[in-house]
Amino acid sequence: MNIDALNWKILSCLQENARMSNTEIGRKVGVSSPAVSERIKKMEDLGVIENYHTTISSFEAGYQLKALITLRAFMGKLKPFLEKVKTYDEVVNCYRITGNENIVMEVVLKNQKHLENFIDQLIVYGETKTQIVLSHVVKNKAIKKP
Repeated sequence: MNIDALNWKILSCLQENARMSNTEIGRKVGVSSPAVSERIKKMEDLGVIENYHTTISSFEAGYQLKALITLRAFMGKLKPFLEKVKTYDEVVNCYRITGNENIVMEVVLKNQKHLENFIDQLIVYGETKTQIVLSHVVKNKAIKKP
């Protein structure tokens, strides 16, 4: 889908606040609420808009640690890991990547002991490297018109 300037304005509003009403979006972009609704529906149907979600503070939810863990899978262990990783509650994002490692995961953990136990589950699949996140520098940055 070729996203026109008006759709980019609508997407910008939704990225700013996904709960913004179609009426408010229409006021901001200069079209009627039904026109906004129709455009949003079309972008949803075409997969431009994938989902809407709530961001939860992991710290406030009881997870004191956030970490990035890379995995370099052992021979024959990548495919089993790709299925297993979907079952780990600790993993909030997981990417298959290029380079020396195969996987990078963003994980939330209650404490250091939880991290140790989690790594113990991973090492049967490959070699891990762990970095503790100190702070979030860029958060859910909006995608802009290219």
